[in-house]
Amino acid sequence: MSLYDYRESLKISVDDPGFAAFIMAAMRKADDINLERLKTAWPEIWKELFARYYADGGILPGDKP
Repeated sequence: MSLYDYRESLKISVDDPGFAAFIMAAMRKADDINLERLKTAWPEIWKELFARYYADGGILPGDKP
């Protein structure tokens, strides 16, 4: 990591996104090895990200528009 990464994390956290949003974003950016680590640590978040990725507009059955 670097000072740049630290400063970027400050900018990202300003909008106060939820924890799952951070993990989903990390999964989107991860290389293969780190993606497997994230999927193992948070399988429920991975399942939702995967389902929403392939759903039209990310909308799943039961979502309110």
